[in-house]
Amino acid sequence: MIAQFLEETRRELVNGNAKKRHPFRYFTLATIQNGQPRQRTVVLRKTLADFSILFYTDKRTQKIEDIALSPACSALFYHPKKLLQIRVVGTAELITDKDQIAGYWHTVQEASRKDYTTINTPGTPIKNPDAVSYSAEENYFCPVKIIPTTIEYLQLKRPNHLRVLFSRKDSDWSGEFLVP
Repeated sequence: MIAQFLEETRRELVNGNAKKRHPFRYFTLATIQNGQPRQRTVVLRKTLADFSILFYTDKRTQKIEDIALSPACSALFYHPKKLLQIRVVGTAELITDKDQIAGYWHTVQEASRKDYTTINTPGTPIKNPDAVSYSAEENYFCPVKIIPTTIEYLQLKRPNHLRVLFSRKDSDWSGEFLVP
């Protein structure tokens, strides 16, 4: 019975990047900076067979610095119609293989590629939003993979909420019900 909740989690995460309007498309990523949590919304780009999830960012962003100092992170997904929350806790890994990067870069829509080519680092103060300059020769595209160690499934429903914690050991997942 518990395996069905892990399978539902997989299906929802896959749909998060496969279906543009799926609520899991945008998720909250939490990292640690100087012992303090930092959160931001990122876009789910891919869910791999082992439940690893992929997002893209500019390699000059604060989240990349956070990950370099402490790769522990969490990702929070919420589906408002299903009242379903999925929390993934794991380790963030920067993808550095040039062939993999090129393959992922190829999937970025042409109009979105400029987001990874700003001349100034993201977060740099500017006087006017129209004053952003872009490089035609260089990009700062960085795919990041979150390798999960635990996944928590929480279904809000009546008469009882349902909560399951899945833990990874090697390549196998085990689950246990928790008090919601």
